[in-house]
Amino acid sequence: MKKVFSDEDLIKNLSLYYLNRHLKKKPIEKYHRTIDESPLHDREKYKKKSEILLLNSFMHHFPEVKFENLTCESPDFIAKFNDKKIGIELTEVINHLEMKKVESNLNKMFRQAEILLEQEDTTKYRGVYFLEFHPNIKFDHLEEQQENVLSIYKSIKKNKAVGCVKSVRKSFHRRNVFITHEYSMNLFDELCSEKILELIEKKNEKFPYYDTSVDECWLVIVSDMNSIASRYTFIQDKEHLEEVKSPFHKIFHLENLCGNITSIK
Repeated sequence: MKKVFSDEDLIKNLSLYYLNRHLKKKPIEKYHRTIDESPLHDREKYKKKSEILLLNSFMHHFPEVKFENLTCESPDFIAKFNDKKIGIELTEVINHLEMKKVESNLNKMFRQAEILLEQEDTTKYRGVYFLEFHPNIKFDHLEEQQENVLSIYKSIKKNKAVGCVKSVRKSFHRRNVFITHEYSMNLFDELCSEKILELIEKKNEKFPYYDTSVDECWLVIVSDMNSIASRYTFIQDKEHLEEVKSPFHKIFHLENLCGNITSIK
């Protein structure tokens, strides 16, 4: 069976996070090796590696937490903390649902352009490229996607914006070509507290099915700030989160760029 994600893809996924100076590389590398040695399917390994990366900032706030089971399902991880067995359920809150599909299409185009550049000359083009696009570009139109891939390819090759690309910024990368969306933050990009509360309610319904051998079960809600679909500037009506009712022993909201954490329960 053909692998859904290659080893190279996984290296690239991890390498992008290495650009963040606050990344705790050693435990991440150790946890990724443990996941690699598990009997999980490649797709599940990729999912688990991505999840543990999202918890990087969480590990800075709770350095005493030691993960013991990285491949369980309900909850996602089991760890040891203060002589207690802690179940950690991880979930991502999507702030821009309409951007989720756009981002998926963008990532497919990025990968196609990366392959073209690497086939031509990996050494010459290796680096991380942050691309900004002109507004109103239709990334979901199949007939335009190939044209957009060529615009991305030419922009990087010529080191100047071409076609749908508005700007290109390059950062050092010692292995491969990695293309991602330029990070931009709207000062009024709010995350509605209702979205967080709805997410907690959904997880509450699944709580009875979680591993009962743990002493406590924590819910960690993450805003993946490296994703355009998950970014936010501030939480609207944050005080509403104080009203939450849940069987989870602790609930946190975490953003993985600066590592800000909010204790909800």
